[in-house]
Amino acid sequence: MKTYYVYILKCFDKTYYTGFTSDLYSRLAEHNSGKHPDSYTFSRRPVHLVFYSEFTEASLAIDTEKKIKKWSKAKKEALINGDFEVLPNLAKKKFN
Repeated sequence: MKTYYVYILKCFDKTYYTGFTSDLYSRLAEHNSGKHPDSYTFSRRPVHLVFYSEFTEASLAIDTEKKIKKWSKAKKEALINGDFEVLPNLAKKKFN
């Protein structure tokens, strides 16, 4: 059974990058080597793996990646830190 990963990298400039792959450590090496000059992480190296989750279904992993990409920095940091109980209260949209 193939394993898929959704991962979050912390970039040198303190921003986060969320991605999807089936080979986590090779993909991390690609980010740090600058293999893809047009990528978000190219000018923000070095990057560090701060979170990953494993999936057995590619479609579920891709859907999860898309959701996390839309999250605020605070919500991503709660996920990274394992503060799962605060995730619902950290919606990106601000209410007055």
